[in-house]
Amino acid sequence: MNRYPVWKYVIILIALVVGTVYALPNFYGESPAVQVSAAKPPAKVDSATLVQVEAALKSAGIVADLVALDGGSIKVRFNSTDTQIKAKDVIQKALIPDAANASYVVALNLQSRSPAWLSALRAAPMYLGLDLRGGVHFMLQVDMQAALTKRAESLSGDLRTSLREKNIRPGGISRNGQTIEVKFRDMATLSSAKGVVQDQFPDLQTVDAPDGTDFKLTASIKPEAARRIQDQAIKQNITTLHNRINELGVAEPVIQQQGLDRIVVQLPGVQDTAKAKDILGRTATLEVRMVDESSEARSAELGTGMVPLGSERYLDRNGQPVIVKKQVILTGENLTDAQPGFDSQTQEPTVNLNLDAKGTRIFRDITRDNVGKRMAILLFEKGKGEVVTAPVIRTEIGGGRV
Repeated sequence: MNRYPVWKYVIILIALVVGTVYALPNFYGESPAVQVSAAKPPAKVDSATLVQVEAALKSAGIVADLVALDGGSIKVRFNSTDTQIKAKDVIQKALIPDAANASYVVALNLQSRSPAWLSALRAAPMYLGLDLRGGVHFMLQVDMQAALTKRAESLSGDLRTSLREKNIRPGGISRNGQTIEVKFRDMATLSSAKGVVQDQFPDLQTVDAPDGTDFKLTASIKPEAARRIQDQAIKQNITTLHNRINELGVAEPVIQQQGLDRIVVQLPGVQDTAKAKDILGRTATLEVRMVDESSEARSAELGTGMVPLGSERYLDRNGQPVIVKKQVILTGENLTDAQPGFDSQTQEPTVNLNLDAKGTRIFRDITRDNVGKRMAILLFEKGKGEVVTAPVIRTEIGGGRV
């Protein structure tokens, strides 16, 4: 008979015990739950929010199996779907008095019934896909033609600026779909313009031909540049979807590119289809305006006066009022790219914005003429505006990078 050392049996026994313990959460199943998460950066889900949720449930006579603060969200577990739906309405009324300006996301979800001692050991159940668990499946399509058209519009403005700087005067510059058409009165000017395009616009390819008594230069985006623009559009949309899905608290979402212009989103276990569709489909617009520095505006910010004519009142992310002028300096249409980064001095996370030629010119002029004054960046979502930041202009900013 084969005999093995005792230590081998001990290792096998330990492996079986550990494997059994970490497999236990799969046998407890899941219960209907309500998840509360922050919808906007100023809103925080903390112990105070937890107390507010518990008080709302107690006043409504709803008993929860578990109310816990898990990371940046609150998860409330119930023993039935009917109680779950009733509790969602109660929590929404307590946390979101104004539905048009929601600071929190209250969504239906499923929560593991594992006991606390298993959760303390970081033992979690296997996350099943849509085929075994159910959930939501979305197929989204990115408007690639709009991305290319916007890039052509940006290049058209940049080309106009470059020709002006080189003292090359065209007969006219126009955009026709995704191509840029430039007319010249003589061949010498045409040749000079072609040199500018070759030196400063590597993404463009050109074709010239006579146009009556004039000459026409037609520039279009190179195929490899078009593919790069399309890839960037896909990546930006996938990043945005990831950030929005975090609000739903889905443990293992599937977000991946399918084909050239489609994105597949799978959210296993999500019960609130309408909430998921609302979060994924919402859009936001960006505006840049000057802050009203008048004494009347200061009084309005303090609540002791009326908002001056030609200005509006918005709140920043700390809930403080800011009076900004109605005149819009720039919009999101003037942006060509946005990338995360870090401030070289404070090492804090920042967002680096690249402007098109028109936006660069406007931003340079505005910052030159308003040194020492505040400029506000506002984000509008569902008709509600919010001041993201309102920094003081220290110097003229050119180059199209903010």
